[in-house]
Amino acid sequence: MARYFDVHPSNPQPRSIGQVVALLRDDALVAYPTDSSYALGARIGSPTGADRIRSIRQLDDKHHFTLVCSDFAQLGQLVQLDNSAFRAIKSATPGPYTFILPATREVPKRLAHPKKKTVGVRIPDHPVVQAILRELGEPLLSSTLILPGSEAPMTEGWLVKEELDHLVDAVVDAGDCGTEPTTVVDWSEGAPEVVRVGAGDPSRFE
Repeated sequence: MARYFDVHPSNPQPRSIGQVVALLRDDALVAYPTDSSYALGARIGSPTGADRIRSIRQLDDKHHFTLVCSDFAQLGQLVQLDNSAFRAIKSATPGPYTFILPATREVPKRLAHPKKKTVGVRIPDHPVVQAILRELGEPLLSSTLILPGSEAPMTEGWLVKEELDHLVDAVVDAGDCGTEPTTVVDWSEGAPEVVRVGAGDPSRFE
């Protein structure tokens, strides 16, 4: 049964955040709110996190996982950025965008796309996930919480708890969060290509 954390959306309680991070360090899989719906998250080094996310969402090994970062400095350690990508992505973050870029050696091979060697990265604009990331001190391996057969992501914590009670270890509920997934921009070929239109304004990358 998943532990349930009811946290303040703009001023999350340090004790609750500390308990969530302790679970993550113990290889837990956590459902948490972002600025663009709920997401599933685990520690990058978790031996089971990626497979559990794939199982819940029924994904194959070609799925781009997202590494959720606290700031641009952390993001820059995980992906290769040329000058144009650096400037454009820096100006758009934090915000509801996911960027697909070539992974650096900091990213475990099993988390990068098997052929393209790319990975998704993002910096969410949400106080709760920012608090978790700061306390954890490393990015989260993550994926938007869209259940099989559904087109829309999950947006309410109590429903997440009801649906995934025996599949995740914790649910962090901070009230209403975003209702659309991120806008996904593939920058792996040296120029931006919007591959999914979501909560972020795509026009700045078109």
